[in-house]
Amino acid sequence: MLPLGTVLLPSAVMPLHLFEERYRRMIVDVLATDREFGVVLIRRGSEVGGGDQRCDVGTRARVLEAREAPDGRWAVTVVGLQRIRVDLWLPDDPHPVADVSPMPDRSGPGVPESAYRSLESRLRRLLAQLSELGDSVPAAMFDLADDPALGTLQMAALGPFTAYDRQRLLEADLVSDRCQVLDALIADGQAVVDLRLGPDRGGDGPAVGSSR
Repeated sequence: MLPLGTVLLPSAVMPLHLFEERYRRMIVDVLATDREFGVVLIRRGSEVGGGDQRCDVGTRARVLEAREAPDGRWAVTVVGLQRIRVDLWLPDDPHPVADVSPMPDRSGPGVPESAYRSLESRLRRLLAQLSELGDSVPAAMFDLADDPALGTLQMAALGPFTAYDRQRLLEADLVSDRCQVLDALIADGQAVVDLRLGPDRGGDGPAVGSSR
């Protein structure tokens, strides 16, 4: 397990720089087996030194690329595969280890195609405006899965959200709940952007087709 100060979501790609001895040992072990490990958000504490408090919902990651530097540090690129729930944290010996199980979505109400595509459209607009304002954000031109179960997690990774907002989305195990959280987060982000753009270039009023 790798506790981080950020959230890895399924389908997202993340670069990692591993320099602590415990994680350098971990990556060697991972590369010698199935190239997979778990990533969880640190709820309180630091990435370095241990003693942190960790979230119990995270993501199974697979190593795409790993390179060791002459000084022993590792540059690693991983992709998120699926959500996992920690059943039991084991002793950190020599690095964090846990018993985990998959965390699929629960069955629940469906999400209308129009509501899902409305979220997609609003996120594209928000990212485009943030880029115009000079913020470093993902490109507004992105491809989403047709399935809202995966697509909402992709939006969670793309949106200008905090780590704790992304964790809320990761922990939501109903697609409809993720849509509601995304709806509120995108609306909040748009309200801030409208203020930054000024009254002449602000929002266009309430979004039609919002899932909230």
